[in-house]
Amino acid sequence: MTNNLDALLTALYVKIDDEIGSTRWLGRPPQLTDSELVCLAVAQALLGFTSESRWLRFVDSRLGEMFPYVPKQPGWNKRLRAALPLVKKTIRLLAADTDFWFDNHWIVDSTPVECGRSRPTVKRSDVAGWAGYGYCASHSRFFWGLRLFLVCTPTGMPILWALANPKIDEREVLTAMLDREPETVTDRPGLLVISDKGFASKEFEADLALRGAELLRPSFKRENKRKGESLLKSVRQLIESVNDTLKGQLDLEQHGGWTFEGVAVRVAQRVLAMAAAIWHNHKTGQPVTRSLIAYDH
Repeated sequence: MTNNLDALLTALYVKIDDEIGSTRWLGRPPQLTDSELVCLAVAQALLGFTSESRWLRFVDSRLGEMFPYVPKQPGWNKRLRAALPLVKKTIRLLAADTDFWFDNHWIVDSTPVECGRSRPTVKRSDVAGWAGYGYCASHSRFFWGLRLFLVCTPTGMPILWALANPKIDEREVLTAMLDREPETVTDRPGLLVISDKGFASKEFEADLALRGAELLRPSFKRENKRKGESLLKSVRQLIESVNDTLKGQLDLEQHGGWTFEGVAVRVAQRVLAMAAAIWHNHKTGQPVTRSLIAYDH
């Protein structure tokens, strides 16, 4: 099978239309269906269009045969923001349709999602109160925005994800994510959660143990070497490479969202694009499941 953007969008459209279908049942049916909307959202992220006006012009010239109708920019923006529940459902649908869903090794990490830089932007932004000031140790800088918490398999397939204020403790956010969907842990006996030192806590580890999971993290200098710590160096590279896929190839930090719904759906759009690429690469037997090269042009 040819592995390119057209093939991915065709397979994704069929999958969504068969499994989810249309979520609308009142009024006139939209000219752009929900399945087409999600496929276009994935294509926009994979092709690196951060400007909606440029993206819609490109659709007319490049994808017009596949998508005969695309709304103008205000209509597209409104449909996209309203599609957040559908995008979340599609991420879970694609993840559960791969062998990676049953992996009992999870990688947990958080990464900054900047939402503004100037003080006036911070004061007038609609995400003020949800977003806040935080510190990025990887780049030794402060930022104003959110943190994306991602629980994924070693291949990068998203299992759980959330956006939170950077001042909230990482362990609190992950605990809340697991409380919301406890079956994701109980359905995986012997689950190993791999994290960095930011998730270190006796209480947190005890909570994971009650759920039937074990935490693997680097030890502090005052601690004895923890079991399995020798494997963490290679695993840390996996965590960083997943974040690099989201930020370097899918332009996570250039999401362009100004409102609560706008930021949430544009981050979800990037997570979905990565999940869709992994899903399609897995189904077509590609050697590197997280490679986006075949779909970014």
